[in-house]
Amino acid sequence: MTIPLTLADTIVRSFPSRRNLAAALAGVFFLAACSGGSAPPPAPANRAPATPAAATTADTQPPSQLVAGRDGMSPAPDPAGLDRIALLVPLTGPSSAIGQGLLNAAQMALFDAADDKFVLQVYDTRGTPDGAAEAAALAVSHGARLILGPLFAAEAKAVAPQADAAGVKAISFSTDPSVAGGSVYVMGFLVSEQVRAMVDYAASRGLSRIAVLAPNTVYGQSVTDTLTTALPEVGAQLTRVAYFDPTGSDLEDVVRRLADFDRRRDALERQRAELAARGDDEVSQLALKRLERLETTGDVEFDAVFIPEQGARLAQAASLLSLFDVEPGRVQLLGTMLWNTPGLGREPALIGAVYPAPDPVANRDFAMRYRQVYNANPPPLATHGYDAAALAAVLARSDAAMPFGADAVTNPVGFAGVDGIFRLGTDGLAQRGFAIMQISRDGADVIRPAPTTFAPAQVSLARP
Repeated sequence: MTIPLTLADTIVRSFPSRRNLAAALAGVFFLAACSGGSAPPPAPANRAPATPAAATTADTQPPSQLVAGRDGMSPAPDPAGLDRIALLVPLTGPSSAIGQGLLNAAQMALFDAADDKFVLQVYDTRGTPDGAAEAAALAVSHGARLILGPLFAAEAKAVAPQADAAGVKAISFSTDPSVAGGSVYVMGFLVSEQVRAMVDYAASRGLSRIAVLAPNTVYGQSVTDTLTTALPEVGAQLTRVAYFDPTGSDLEDVVRRLADFDRRRDALERQRAELAARGDDEVSQLALKRLERLETTGDVEFDAVFIPEQGARLAQAASLLSLFDVEPGRVQLLGTMLWNTPGLGREPALIGAVYPAPDPVANRDFAMRYRQVYNANPPPLATHGYDAAALAAVLARSDAAMPFGADAVTNPVGFAGVDGIFRLGTDGLAQRGFAIMQISRDGADVIRPAPTTFAPAQVSLARP
């Protein structure tokens, strides 16, 4: 199906202040409590006035906009023709900061892309499966046509029965592919997509023999599983797999074995002994002199090592590879988005290593705008809130008979958001286009820009 490619007539090109954004969003946003009642959702106010207004919160919004469960007020009847979209995020509990960031970003997307008929209904999941199930039930009873969220895999599983029964699609922010299916889609950054991006990059560089040095965790094993499937598709092979204890207690021994250090060191000693036995001829002495600078001889069985680890353990693993004579200049180090963090260049062995990341240009623009509006840095995953809400707004504006149906949600052309291009497959999983970053002493540089298309064109969710 075809979806309009431009939002130019609804795009707002600047965010002069947080107060102005709050005013502009007052007509499309309200907070729905999940603590009780099955009252219909509130009627939206008109679009924001031209002059700034104070931010609308759960405590200050007019009584007519409160749902049952907040001060015992019932909302006004639902006017015909509204596109009600539910956002399910944790606004209380340990993950409330992430939930608030998702909500903040979603509000930015509404200001950018939504029309007057678009209503975002926000429900607190409390970060629990029970809270998510209650939120989904309330959202469905309020006439939600699409659910954005919830955040966690267990929550998404709890929401699935409600979504399936109502025929409402749910776009979860989870990264767990096992929750996808039926009415539930997974929008998070999937490990498999990150690994496939690196496999594609490695193949483009002629790196055909790949090793894995991974923690013995579900995450590490999922990387290996994806490599096992993806490498043969590009004519490459998985030559070595080495798991270490997640605590890192055996990391040195594991790296030593992966590097085949003892065999290669013994081979060097034998070569030295053979040369020494030849006597004082000039050729043998020159060869011996060259070997003085070496710790091992012979190649390892891989051109690249995939290390799905982060932080101090990642730095230790890279350093140990160098210690056991697997030099970065000869063997390429590959990572996942766990590496997308500042400061990795402080470990010399990681300089030159590469990893996938969302489009850094679009990400930087989003982060700058978020700081301008909210006077704070966006928390992790806030970009998902923006892209999900913008996607919903784009779908709402389409002329499709079922704008929130499976065909619309899984548009194969894809969408261009602040995390780069993405599309939701019929299997419920997100496919993404990543940039390839290379670690430098001062940060990370783009060595392969993020792709801009899956097909001839995709729907843009970001501002021009």
